[in-house]
Amino acid sequence: MFLDKSVPLDSAWNTWSERPGEFTFLPLGVRIAPVLYSSKAGHATAIRAPDEIQFGAHGLRGETVAYETHFADTRVAFRTHKPDPFVLRGRFETLEAGEWGLRYWVTFGISAEDGSTVHYDPRTGVAVVEVDFRFVAFAADDIPALATGHESFAALVEDFDQNGYFDKSTRADAAPLMALRFNLEMTPRLAFAAAVADTRDLAVARARAALAGEVADAPTLHIGRHAGALDAVRDVIGWNTVYDRLNRRPTTTASRIWGLGDAVWYNDQCFAALMAGLLDPALARRNFDVAMGSATPQGNIACLVNPKDAWVDRTQAPHGAFVAWMIFQRTGDRAFLSDVFDALARNQLWWRANRDPDGRGLVSCGTSDVGDAMYRGTAFGARNETGMDNSPTHDEARYVPATRTLSTLDVGLNSALALDAEMLALIAAEIGRRDEAEQFASLADETRELIRRELWDEARGLFANRQRDGGFVRSVSPTSFFPLLCGAADDAQVRRLLTHLDDPAMFGGRYPLPNVSRDDPAYAEQIYWRGRIWPNVNWLVWQGLRRYRLDAQASSLVARSFAMFEESWASHRWCGENYDGDTGRIDERPGNDPFYTWGAMLPLMAVGDIMDIGPWGGWELVNDGQPVRLGPIMSPAGPVTVAVEDGQMRLLGTDGRAIFETSYRGRLRRIRVDPFLVSVTFAEGGDAFAFRLGPEASRRLVAVRLHGVATTTRLEDGHHVADLGGVEAGARLDWHLAPADPA
Repeated sequence: MFLDKSVPLDSAWNTWSERPGEFTFLPLGVRIAPVLYSSKAGHATAIRAPDEIQFGAHGLRGETVAYETHFADTRVAFRTHKPDPFVLRGRFETLEAGEWGLRYWVTFGISAEDGSTVHYDPRTGVAVVEVDFRFVAFAADDIPALATGHESFAALVEDFDQNGYFDKSTRADAAPLMALRFNLEMTPRLAFAAAVADTRDLAVARARAALAGEVADAPTLHIGRHAGALDAVRDVIGWNTVYDRLNRRPTTTASRIWGLGDAVWYNDQCFAALMAGLLDPALARRNFDVAMGSATPQGNIACLVNPKDAWVDRTQAPHGAFVAWMIFQRTGDRAFLSDVFDALARNQLWWRANRDPDGRGLVSCGTSDVGDAMYRGTAFGARNETGMDNSPTHDEARYVPATRTLSTLDVGLNSALALDAEMLALIAAEIGRRDEAEQFASLADETRELIRRELWDEARGLFANRQRDGGFVRSVSPTSFFPLLCGAADDAQVRRLLTHLDDPAMFGGRYPLPNVSRDDPAYAEQIYWRGRIWPNVNWLVWQGLRRYRLDAQASSLVARSFAMFEESWASHRWCGENYDGDTGRIDERPGNDPFYTWGAMLPLMAVGDIMDIGPWGGWELVNDGQPVRLGPIMSPAGPVTVAVEDGQMRLLGTDGRAIFETSYRGRLRRIRVDPFLVSVTFAEGGDAFAFRLGPEASRRLVAVRLHGVATTTRLEDGHHVADLGGVEAGARLDWHLAPADPA
């Protein structure tokens, strides 16, 4: 049933359903669904994505939502916001008419999941439904041209399709679904509102009162350098957060367009959790819990679980511990680590027990003899474990029935496994499980060394897949750079690897990074993993570059990736599952989802180019002198905003006051802001710059040390300022604070 009384109250009204324009008050299962009818088209629509809707801003909890509908050459803009958790306020406005407005109808269908009767008052134009002794009222600032009653939403659409708009045979004032019909001639724009209360009169009064207020726009989260990147992450996660009816839980699905609200891919769900965590740690936690819910009794986390199938015989590349550690670094929630550790640890050990048939310490993808899943026991099923199902890097792989694995050692998979073990060691140490911390740290070291020795192709100067019993495969993909992600590459290997990153015959070019080298015969196909560009892959390569302090190369990859993303985002508000390697387009071939959750990993990179929190540098901020304002965004110090103006970078708290500001140009690493310490590490040296502590911390300043040596400050307008010069790369500045006075 489409009902959940445990959903957080400020998320109760939201676009939970498969119909993108529909709002549902989830605790009661009450729905308000728009339907468009065009006489010219001769039929009605529930607003199909993506052809009939352009997704606008969407708060992660539905606090503000905006979209445009495009149907039969008419454009209508819708906006809603929630002035309080029980009230939904909205507007629609005609932007462009494709026919006479009398023949184009915008209808709101009001219904309840349990079939409760909706009552309509023709004198006031208000519809009310009672569910579980609670009332929901819908009101508008104009009386509908017609109110009709129907058994279901489908019956309403069918009525329009069969009878058109000039028919009143279904007129009613009570039905399981009441349809309030407005046409654009009489009502080119409309204010509407819904309210929940414990009496009918109070619900009606609150809905009518809400009509008078303005509909607030979503706040702009990101201006200046990489403008709009954080807003894009918010909007994609917001729109793709739906309600999984089967499992009775909110979730950020891989794609609302594909109707995947009840399907869970392990890595998709982890990446959704990571992105949600930038703005809503609770949603991040819920998404990660959904991913962990696919853990099997055998030990692996299932590759895919949906109502039709469960791919328990296989998993996906193990990126979960990496994501979990980054979520923890942002939130400091040790209980989260404790809750997810065992499932992640079992998954790591399962890989080593089930996918290393000759015991050499490196794994191949495979498909176990459990379950009854589609493609179980096939080469294609085995390839699913890399996620890169039809990649040319698998073309030379043979399926070996005796071992139930492919014949090749996959460099991307083994790099992910080594990183997963390293992150599990960090998690185990953090939650006090020392023996397991040592075990996983040792496994990470061993796997890194094996990758460095056995998966490096000296002749070509890159890492590549190879046969367990022989040589390297011909085709290479950006997974050749994944050993950077786990720290397996030595200095000489890094130097040779980087020549391929910018080589236009390999992975360079305007649009990065094609999923097979541009000189590969398969590149021209541009079908799924055969040549197209994948946002999750770009993000993982970017993380590897950052681990090795290759900041220039990392920033170049960000700039080109975000520029590619913006081309489709600015024109269509599309966020691609993948992109064409030559044109950067999403839609030139059918079958590519234009609003896919992990597509937002491209703007995620752009956000991280300004502020990021991860294993390599902890909490990081970058000031390159370009103006920017980013936030509020979650940090270890709570929601913060980063602002750069006139070369001066400020870190602002929730009260809008500076925590600190500095004219330092470069990257700050290992930032700490807690009740007793403000600390930063200067990634690059600096000759002359100032570092200014915020007023609240300045009042409690005890001592300042630069790389352990006491440093003097001056007092300026209530701020302590350190004037620094000749600072070496890697120097740490510590501001020690006394306890705050008790309030």
